[in-house]
Amino acid sequence: MYVTLKEVLKEADELNMAVGAFNTHNLEMMPAIIKAAVKQNMPVIVQTSCGTANYVGHRNLVAIAKSLAEEYGINVVLHLDHAQDFSEIRKAIDAGYSSVMFDGSALPLKENILGTKRVIDYAHPRGVSVEAELGTVGGTENGIVVDQTNVHYTQPEAAIEFVKHTGIDALAVAIGTNHGQYKSKTNINFKQLKKINDAIDIPLVIHGGTGVKDEDVKKVIDLGIRKFNVGTELLVGWNRTAKECYNSNKENTSNRENVIPCLKKIDEIVQQKINLFKNIK
Repeated sequence: MYVTLKEVLKEADELNMAVGAFNTHNLEMMPAIIKAAVKQNMPVIVQTSCGTANYVGHRNLVAIAKSLAEEYGINVVLHLDHAQDFSEIRKAIDAGYSSVMFDGSALPLKENILGTKRVIDYAHPRGVSVEAELGTVGGTENGIVVDQTNVHYTQPEAAIEFVKHTGIDALAVAIGTNHGQYKSKTNINFKQLKKINDAIDIPLVIHGGTGVKDEDVKKVIDLGIRKFNVGTELLVGWNRTAKECYNSNKENTSNRENVIPCLKKIDEIVQQKINLFKNIK
């Protein structure tokens, strides 16, 4: 079924697992992500940046997500990731996205609350879930370097106030992860995550999931992480495979011969991640 973020995260919380949220960077990647989730018998969140949504077409993405969810009988969420412009969020909701993220993490707390509430007031009456972010997750976001000198952890006291005044469905937390990190692994502040999880009773989200060590995945899930974002690993895997194919194949080779190996790489990465997110002891 084509469902909301709130629905899949409720189930994840009941089963103490996380749902994989995978960024599709082009139209071809999207079916591969969903089919990999089918093989793992798990729900899946397909994410797009505003740039990808405008490039591919919001309604095209919605139509494919709905079609594949129905065809395979799997719960699929289509989520707009890291949107800061209300007009972009509204565009996605009007096109049929089932979930959106308002990223006001660079704003002062009160402005973040007000911006998030504006999104909530538009999204919730239309049956759309809302994720927000508190604290600063460093690294590179959609090609834009986030200021590394002003990165700060999510504070439990601020999280309590934020959740109370917004009514969000999920909260992305800053606990040491970084967007775009793939050449090394991060050191997560588990104590800070525990404090946040003890303070608020909503699903928590990891951004920068590519940089999380496999052995740390279960630890963060046990501490309340219910949505696990993976984007860079897919992009790097696709580009490396594509580069090899285009360099080795003749120029008059059908393009599908260059793309199919990339899809296989996406399938491999998504299945491996989802298997971790099941949190099987």
